[in-house]
Amino acid sequence: MSQSVAPVPSPLFDQVRFVLNETSHPGNVGSAARAIKTMGFGQLVLAAPRFGADVLRDPEAIALASGADDVLANARVVADLDAALEGVSWAVALSARTREYGPPNAEPRESAALAVQHAGQGEAVAFVFGSERTGLSNTDVERCNALVHIPANPVYSSLNLSQAVQLIAYEVRMACLGVERGGAAANAVAALAAGAVNASTNAGAPHDHLATRDDVEGMLAHLERALVDLDYLDPDNPKKLMTRLRRLFAKSHLEREEVNILRGISKHILERKIRR
Repeated sequence: MSQSVAPVPSPLFDQVRFVLNETSHPGNVGSAARAIKTMGFGQLVLAAPRFGADVLRDPEAIALASGADDVLANARVVADLDAALEGVSWAVALSARTREYGPPNAEPRESAALAVQHAGQGEAVAFVFGSERTGLSNTDVERCNALVHIPANPVYSSLNLSQAVQLIAYEVRMACLGVERGGAAANAVAALAAGAVNASTNAGAPHDHLATRDDVEGMLAHLERALVDLDYLDPDNPKKLMTRLRRLFAKSHLEREEVNILRGISKHILERKIRR
């Protein structure tokens, strides 16, 4: 009599990170762990949760994890969102609000397809959810490559944090399975990913030529120092300059070579004082 064999999870699932930023309620942490495990994921990262690392041992969190105790126990607790996104190539911010500034908007299904495309290249990707009361700040959103709004009923659009996590985890799961199945399913995922990028100037760039999130963050920090050195940017009154530049580069889907050019320009600006 043959025994059933549990399916082996696709490596794509291991590349996806779910980040809860400044979460207030332990129950939502446990529910989020359950939500991602039911969709085949296991990476949960908590950035500056209200109760610190103690949230992982909170009775309400454990109760609502409901069988996802392993995901909860293995969740990482880090100091801030920058630490949570360390090593991530492509990050998606989830928000109920539209923003005047920030990364380009994407639909949940498109963002899931694009995330899986990055994951297929062996890159880490993340979906970032804000606190229950205030959501993500503008600064948090600007650290991501795309902004996603779940198109709920406009008359009653209230979604619990863990419900939002469940919806996104489902979309990412379906994209992962589509790639696994190959053929028409994989082509459909690729078409959705292309739809999320086609508005950019580098829509036709090979994926492995595109800059990662860490590449762009490093370039922006370098560029900011150069602009301060030029007296073009007043660090005490920066206004929206770096925010606008972030949005510009997010829309452009920069290639690694383009990032290197911008860093080279910044380097020469900063070296002027040494040469003079």
